[in-house]
Amino acid sequence: MDKRWSTVLINTLLVASGFGTMHMLEKFKGAVLMHYGITEAMMGYQQTAYVVGLFVAFLLGGTSLFKGSFKRSVALIVSFAAIPQFLIPFMPNWWGVVALRFFQGFIVALIAVFSNQIARLFVAERPFAKGIILSGIFWGGIYGINLAKWAGGSDASWSSVTQAFLISAVLMYVMLAIWWLFVEDFEIPKEEHSSKANVWKIPFTWVFGFTFFPALWVVFTLGSFTLHNVHFSDDQVANLVMTLEVSMALWSIIMGYLGYRLSLKNTSNRGLFKAIVSVMTLSYAVTFVGLFILWRAISANDYTLALLGIAITGIVQGTGPAFWTTAPAAYPKEIYPEASFALGLISNSANAVAPNVMFVLVKSVTTGMVIYIGMTLLGILLLLVSSRMKLPIEELS
Repeated sequence: MDKRWSTVLINTLLVASGFGTMHMLEKFKGAVLMHYGITEAMMGYQQTAYVVGLFVAFLLGGTSLFKGSFKRSVALIVSFAAIPQFLIPFMPNWWGVVALRFFQGFIVALIAVFSNQIARLFVAERPFAKGIILSGIFWGGIYGINLAKWAGGSDASWSSVTQAFLISAVLMYVMLAIWWLFVEDFEIPKEEHSSKANVWKIPFTWVFGFTFFPALWVVFTLGSFTLHNVHFSDDQVANLVMTLEVSMALWSIIMGYLGYRLSLKNTSNRGLFKAIVSVMTLSYAVTFVGLFILWRAISANDYTLALLGIAITGIVQGTGPAFWTTAPAAYPKEIYPEASFALGLISNSANAVAPNVMFVLVKSVTTGMVIYIGMTLLGILLLLVSSRMKLPIEELS
């Protein structure tokens, strides 16, 4: 296999091992509630802390924390997930667990750091490579859910919970060691830039950054919203969640490949950007259809139709591979590593906002689905606006 693609595959496995932390703790809910003597409402704080950590990771991306040696940065990011995974089962206090979950959210910084690597290895193939790597988020979610199920799930003893957490923590470092042996290092620039090249002062950064915001709003709330508004059996609900994870993983790869095929037609900066906008717009349009099917299914309590709606709606993740290849396509080489984190910070503000807003506003299926459909339309609108803007690489040149 071409060494570049073997790098993509091992990146994907590393991402999957890290994102196994995403849902694992909540799958042990019964055991956690009993061990710490907390309420279900308090249990929810750990997931809130995790998604806030996802947002803060991009905020730190503008600092020197994830600059310099690429391999060192990846090892640091993996450690933010692995060390808390070792410590969580031994934490005597619940609020200590919540704090550790916040740091585990930093694992998402892998996505921005790998964008720098993919930009060095590929041109037209960037969306496909990125789509494969992003699918690791959802393969990791499936792995974490199944590991928790193997350990006994909600009815597990605390010793079984501890065993599952230690296995997953060790696996992260095993994967990191394998990854380290096969991947070449490079420097992520640390130097300061003039105000003219400050990514935060470029209007394009803000407009395009928010094009991915609606997708993340759906990705981070659809599963929990569905769980609170359907009347299916526990097994059917579990199947819906698993279908959503698999769907998003597969759509990430499929739409990444489509982005690659479109990028081949014109590998100029503007040509690559047109391919990005096309893939994201198509993903939002099909998501719109999937949401309507899901809305009808939930309203009619039709489980089969709900599975179809969930499978189609998962294409919302098809926006990801295109979005994460924007920085190297649209920004000068000197600042695109910083631009990756800036775009990630703006878009991932959805992680910090969406769950709480949905909790407050959504009192019925209709309200929730109207919000989701509105988000897809907002995404398309922002893409149309950004497609008419000058790219930073065009503006600064």
